[in-house]
Amino acid sequence: METANPRVGLDAHGLKNLCQVHWNLNTPMLYEEIIKRREGFIAHLGPVVVRTGSHTGRSPNDKFIVKESSSADKVWWSDVNRSFEEAQFKALFHRLQAYLQGREVYVQDCHAGADRKYRLPIRVITETAWHSLFARNMFRQMHDPGERQQHIPEFTVINVPHFQAVPELDGTNSEAFIIVNFGAKLVIIGGSAYAGEIKKSVFTILNFLLPQKKVMTMHCSANVGPSGDVAIFFGLSGTGKTTLSADPGRALIGDDEHGWSDKGVFNFEGGCYAKVIKLDPEAEPDIYETTRRFGTIMENVGFDINSRRVDLNDDSLTENTRAAYPITHIANSIRDGLGGHPQNIIMLTADAFGVMPPIAKLTPEQARYHFLSGYTAKVAGTEAGIGRQPKATFSACFGAPFMALPPTIYSGLLGEKINKHKVNVWLVNTGWTGGPVGVGSRMKIAYTRAMLNAAIEGKLDNVEFIDNPVFGFKTPVKCPDVPSEVLDTRNTWKDKAAYDAKANELVERFRSNFKQFENDVPPEVKAAGM
Repeated sequence: METANPRVGLDAHGLKNLCQVHWNLNTPMLYEEIIKRREGFIAHLGPVVVRTGSHTGRSPNDKFIVKESSSADKVWWSDVNRSFEEAQFKALFHRLQAYLQGREVYVQDCHAGADRKYRLPIRVITETAWHSLFARNMFRQMHDPGERQQHIPEFTVINVPHFQAVPELDGTNSEAFIIVNFGAKLVIIGGSAYAGEIKKSVFTILNFLLPQKKVMTMHCSANVGPSGDVAIFFGLSGTGKTTLSADPGRALIGDDEHGWSDKGVFNFEGGCYAKVIKLDPEAEPDIYETTRRFGTIMENVGFDINSRRVDLNDDSLTENTRAAYPITHIANSIRDGLGGHPQNIIMLTADAFGVMPPIAKLTPEQARYHFLSGYTAKVAGTEAGIGRQPKATFSACFGAPFMALPPTIYSGLLGEKINKHKVNVWLVNTGWTGGPVGVGSRMKIAYTRAMLNAAIEGKLDNVEFIDNPVFGFKTPVKCPDVPSEVLDTRNTWKDKAAYDAKANELVERFRSNFKQFENDVPPEVKAAGM
């Protein structure tokens, strides 16, 4: 156990009369605590298996931002950024402080952001050892004990899943709460053990702070080729960001959250939080291997108590089974988390209607339009309240729940950087073809990989493109290692009239959704729509 006499103690966060504080325990120490406290089990080959109870995904209806003077006129107040009164926050926090008296807590001091100029010093305080291991895996560690001792956190996350709110008393939506207070530089989480709430709270903070410094923040994965060419992949959970960026032929910068500064792309995190339901060891070998490693947290994954083997096909608890592991578990990863300016941007969508083409090339104006639209399908289990079938949705910037500022700020930064660095932008459908959900089939991952490789490697530069009459962008007529009939989505439908009807229905959804942005974007971006 690390003996710590930190420069900033927990009394600075109003936490007093604690039983014991475990400062910056390393992975083996946290394993011992997890087993001693019966928080999880060690599975075959070393991962630790944990359960999150009733909350197996994010709880978007339980997330709030405190409305206070330093941020009230900057936050994008909306259905995803619900306001919370400052007085109510103080009252709830006081009850949380009282709850922690006499209890053990675990602390991880770390950073969010690989770029030293823009990194955010954070502190994550948890009441469970496994959540402390999650924070250690996900954020960027400080290996020097002296640096940890001098650490001054700018933001603090306090995660107390066993402490529940009383909605009638606290003003929350349920017993669960995730509340960000930019003025107090504090996040409090309770009533939910889903570890993703910790990760996404820090992402929300960075999405608020960095664009004000002209750094583009992105819900994306990123990798780099042998020649140094960087590609970034936008998309919501379930669209393939993690899977497609873990390419054996390219080095992984990060799988989910990045910044884009005047120097290039940098990872916000030090780990990955990958969906592992029905993980294919042949199609996704790198991620599969992480499920067989010491240090990996297997969240709600099927598990045989006798053999101690996990079952990645078991969805009895949720389809949102997860593995949280340090990025160093991916052999071909960029340890410093830094890359240059991207040459290619891929916007991923899982089209539940089955009418979007498998790949299309976008103009800079179309890129901003589709970035603001953020069309995809919410996949079962990624948040509470989503059924077993995907649900078509629009999520601004491919991550609206985490965007604290107005979406047009992020899209404006994206447009500036695309034009400045002459970036190619592609829209890729990893969803359905040949019909909607229930009729068609999911796009084969081998075809998607072939199309992405062709785009990134420049093999589509001299290919003929045709204008898509429905959506307005250009689609290739051929692509190496992909059957030509796959590229023409309409022809994959047996009933062409049914395709036309579904396509027009989706176009109307795009138009209806984009009305909220029409007055805040240049005319050429509005005209790039359908």
